[in-house]
Amino acid sequence: MGVRKDLKRAKRRTDLATRTRVETVRDEQGVVREVRAQPLVPRPAAGSTADIPFTNAAEAPDEVVLRRERDGAWQLVTAAAFAREVTEVAKGLIAAGLEPGDRVAVMSRTRYEWTVLDFAIWSAGGQSVPVYATSSAAQVEWIVRDSGARYVVTETGENTATVTAGTASHASPPRIWELDSGALAELAALGRDVSDEEVTKRRAALTPETTATICYTSGTTGRPKGCVLTHGNLHAEAANTVELLHPIFKEVTDQVASTLLFLPLAHILGRTLQIACLMGRIEIGHCPSIKPDDLRPALKAFRPTFLVGVPYLFEKIHDTGRATAEKIGRGASFERAHRIAVRFGEAHLNKFLGRGKGPGPGLYAAWALYDLLVYRRVRKELGGRLRYAISGGSPLERDLNLFFYAAGIMVYEGYGLTETTAAATIVPPLSPRPGTVGLPVPGTAVRIADDGEVLVKGGIVFGSYWNNPSATEEVLDDGWFATGDLGSLDEDGFLTITGRKKDLLVTTGGKNVSPAVLEDRLRSRPPIGQCLVVGDNRPFVAALITLDPETVAHWLAVRKMPADTPMSEVVRDPRMLADVQRAVDYANEAVSRAESIRAFRVVEGEFSEENGLLTPSLKVKRKAVQEAYAKEIEALYS
Repeated sequence: MGVRKDLKRAKRRTDLATRTRVETVRDEQGVVREVRAQPLVPRPAAGSTADIPFTNAAEAPDEVVLRRERDGAWQLVTAAAFAREVTEVAKGLIAAGLEPGDRVAVMSRTRYEWTVLDFAIWSAGGQSVPVYATSSAAQVEWIVRDSGARYVVTETGENTATVTAGTASHASPPRIWELDSGALAELAALGRDVSDEEVTKRRAALTPETTATICYTSGTTGRPKGCVLTHGNLHAEAANTVELLHPIFKEVTDQVASTLLFLPLAHILGRTLQIACLMGRIEIGHCPSIKPDDLRPALKAFRPTFLVGVPYLFEKIHDTGRATAEKIGRGASFERAHRIAVRFGEAHLNKFLGRGKGPGPGLYAAWALYDLLVYRRVRKELGGRLRYAISGGSPLERDLNLFFYAAGIMVYEGYGLTETTAAATIVPPLSPRPGTVGLPVPGTAVRIADDGEVLVKGGIVFGSYWNNPSATEEVLDDGWFATGDLGSLDEDGFLTITGRKKDLLVTTGGKNVSPAVLEDRLRSRPPIGQCLVVGDNRPFVAALITLDPETVAHWLAVRKMPADTPMSEVVRDPRMLADVQRAVDYANEAVSRAESIRAFRVVEGEFSEENGLLTPSLKVKRKAVQEAYAKEIEALYS
């Protein structure tokens, strides 16, 4: 299997294994409380991320850096062609009146034009303000007003209508261009009389300390806050992560690295991934949707070698495999394949890490059988060339990680926030450690405070919230950023996230419960869609659970029930409740009796962006769900 061969090759290359120097700091009891990773790339003294397309064009003009989807085909975009398009759009922005330091909001799904705009805004001396394409008029009103954006680029007519409605009351509503109506061509035409030298001059005036973007948090509570990120922040993140990870492709595998970007570019993880790929001249394409039905054909057509996603993606791929097996009467076979994968992955990784003998002959034989029946089908669904993936946003259930490893896909977990310019930690490419989120990104330090809160320091940490000094003071102290997350460091400095500080539940019995562990395990099992664990100031822990629509459709089909069976009947069906109970039992295996879910309620409908119960980054808005389902929560304890 490719991943295992890669690891064997890598293990022989000690130069790769020792590239990052990590130092741990222990307390008086010998517990690791801090870990520091030396940078792989020094902080630049001058320049900015705006230089990347032009550096590529000067050094490798004919090298393909992007692929653009048009009419069902992927067109190659060279470094020289991309730099020319960035220049044309930058000149258009200048002609429209953009001054150095002005802000331009971009409200669009992930697509090629977003990439052009990002670098064009910077090249014109501006600052980008990403806006989720699903944002409401009220959200747009706040972001545009708070950031002071004078210009907005939208994707669709619907987005344009939202921006127009949201900013109608502004004293000076922003100027709007729309991608679906030819915004880039319009800007290029507008800038014909602006010289290339003007773009070069503005770009040369940027420094690492210059503000590059104001990224608004997706906001699980309250109004989103604008994180001010500099070109230095973006460089620290992108340059160090690409230098850490890219050698695994250049020196260990025989593949030319490429990735399909489908994360929202309004989210900092998607943005920094894009910057890192262009910096490393790693081919990228774009897909506007993370929905499995939209993403699967794109993956098969693009055939990436690695992906960056969120746990939801890997959960859905796994669930689709199970559903497909059940449709052809092989559901039990898939369950066996899952169990074999977890055992095999655990044993094989233990051998690689020097902790065991590895899989025995019987386990190898079982793995070979299910590789033929199940695992190769998973690889095929992902394009057939995928060897590596990075998962972030929330913890990936450990058994799911091991399943993908046995299927030939190594999933490296990472952890970070908008305030840390995306990843603050990542599992190093030569040290797989499922269940942890890795070591600090080179150039970063992680500390565990006395109350268990994770603190982060380094070049990736933002400098302030826009127009909000009091909020800044609450989370920044001597360069250390208080993340609000709880975690622990192991003997080698690997970080494990155990929950959100503000989400801790305290039962009336005095038991502290982190709901994240239970919720992550619940979501990893069908038929669960989303869930919310409750129990603060209550006698026991309970859960609100929604059902995944695709799983419900499959569940009905297998039982030869009408596809239009009312959800009110489905959520009360004893067979469905038994399936949910099995998922709850699985979640409870990870905690003590006092922390376990004692009761649950399956509710109709979904937690979604559209109904305001999920953030655009697919995190549950706890307060909103608790308010929307107050009666159901009370019923759990009546």
